[in-house]
Amino acid sequence: MDPNTPLRRDEASAYIRDQYRLPCSEKYLAKLAVVGGGPLFRKASRFPIYDKADLDAWASKRISCKVSSTSQLREGASLNG
Repeated sequence: MDPNTPLRRDEASAYIRDQYRLPCSEKYLAKLAVVGGGPLFRKASRFPIYDKADLDAWASKRISCKVSSTSQLREGASLNG
């Protein structure tokens, strides 16, 4: 598959699970599409489609930087990045 080909919601959730090992289901992406906070998407007719770059950006925001202790995670959002 061409890396620039947009992914349907089922493919997008599988991509997040496979590439980032984050739990992500079609239903979760559908919920986020309604309430906000999910990856950017477009509509192709009635189907939402996701670009891999947008999925990558969204998943990266959900993963902390490397730490040597869980106490470092409590130090604040400055660790993310």
